[in-house]
Amino acid sequence: MRRSSRPGAHGALPHAAPRDVEIAAGTLVVVDWGAQLDGYASDCTRTFATGDLEPGDRAVYDLVLLAQEQALAAVRPGPTGKEVDAVARTIIEQAGHGEHFGHGLGHGVGLEVHEGPRLSKQGSDPLAAGNVVTVEPGVYVPGAVGVRIEDLVVVTDDGHEVLSGISKALRTVA
Repeated sequence: MRRSSRPGAHGALPHAAPRDVEIAAGTLVVVDWGAQLDGYASDCTRTFATGDLEPGDRAVYDLVLLAQEQALAAVRPGPTGKEVDAVARTIIEQAGHGEHFGHGLGHGVGLEVHEGPRLSKQGSDPLAAGNVVTVEPGVYVPGAVGVRIEDLVVVTDDGHEVLSGISKALRTVA
């Protein structure tokens, strides 16, 4: 993957600020949004394409999607945030992008957008039924590309339920 600055390089900033610039074709665009209802917060991220992608960019998308799906499968009562984070982190590290996954896998969401429990290397609290958490692995290659896929998930007595209803299939928008 090229490391020179490319049109999609802004997406390689995990918490980039929106800008008023034209987005070039063939770019991956990370869109992070949420809402508040009756005092409760939500959080969701998807990554979209603006045309045909370089093969390496598509590979990064597919890697993040795999890590996200596997981490989701690990969400249930019992494991610590560190253990669930390790599921996604291991997949990303084995693909050679460990240094490009700099934030935790997720966090609790409730009255605030960011609260406990933490799904991260430091997440020592076990997940419990009723927790609402995000599962949002990301790969951010400086100067090149960024991808994050995030779902809002409630931990149930016997597993989890994904609350986000937006497809994670890579969509191309023009």
